[in-house]
This record gives sequence, C-alpha cells and structure tokens, in this order.
Amino acid sequence: MGLVALRGAVLGEPTGSVALEAITAMAVFAVVGAMVGWIADTLVRDAVEQAFRKRVEWYREGLSDAGLTEEGSKRD
Repeated sequence: MGLVALRGAVLGEPTGSVALEAITAMAVFAVVGAMVGWIADTLVRDAVEQAFRKRVEWYREGLSDAGLTEEGSKRD
C-alpha cells in the first residue's frame, strides 16, 4: 500500500485513484496471503499428525514387545 502511495506521489496522480489502487493491492495481497497461509497450515498439520501417529505406534509396539499390554485391552 505504501509503494502504491509513493508511486502516486512521484507521478503526481490524483489521490482518489491512488487510494483505490492501494486498497485493491492490499485486498489482493490479503487474499493471496490467506490462501498461502491455509495451504501451509494444512501441510504442517498433516506432517505433525503423521509424526505423532508414527510415534504412538512405535510406543505401542515397544509396549507389546516388552509384554506390558493389559489383557483384554482394545489392542489385543
């Protein structure tokens, strides 16, 4: 938004058109940022969930290998 205002001041453009261009640029970058953030959030969340599930499975296998699971549990 600041760059659009600076360009408008340097080129002597009317304030109304500069403000409209600045608001449009801000809205476009807000939408792009929201989309990129949503994609990054999804990727990170999936990676963390997979790592967590893998670690829990490793832990459960260790318990069963050591014979520490309870009789009648869901895993038996």
